[in-house]
Amino acid sequence: MKVHETEIPGVLIIDTDVFGDHRGYFTETYNKPKYEGAGIHADFVQDNMSFSAQPGTLRGLHWQNPPYAQAKLVSCTKGRVIDVAVDIRKGSPTFGKWVACELSEENHRQFFIPRGFAHGFLTLSPDVEFRYKVDNVYNKESEGGMQYDAPEVNVDWGTLLEGIEPVLSEKDMAAPDLTHSDNKFVYEEMITE
Repeated sequence: MKVHETEIPGVLIIDTDVFGDHRGYFTETYNKPKYEGAGIHADFVQDNMSFSAQPGTLRGLHWQNPPYAQAKLVSCTKGRVIDVAVDIRKGSPTFGKWVACELSEENHRQFFIPRGFAHGFLTLSPDVEFRYKVDNVYNKESEGGMQYDAPEVNVDWGTLLEGIEPVLSEKDMAAPDLTHSDNKFVYEEMITE
């Protein structure tokens, strides 16, 4: 596998090795020693999957506050998405910065998002299956979120949304901007853990 650093330290793009022949393909989606060798030391405890029927479905931007914060290893096993990670750690030198990458069933790419980041994705095709491993269990009371187009962050969803009204959940439509969100991440505390 090939691991690519992004502009934000700790956020990684992973190209898995894919072996194919006339029958199809094989790829390793997770191997703890290899991922630890690449700097990913998350102890994954839960696997999740979502399905989005229509293109333009936008899920995010979400996180779980401490003590239920989650690092995520995400991939798209059917269809295509643009996936986004936003640094929401107060005091971080990259606070409010974001990184995006395309994940698809064709590129077999993965995106590693550490704790302290908001996460979201936009579907670019119909019938998207999106999978992610997390290193902490889900806790409803710890949910956090902000507008996908929060002005302090200004994620460039680009021409992907040009002329398209994104398909959002009621929760995402009512989400606050980052300044008014219930974000409990503090950079200084995280680097001493």
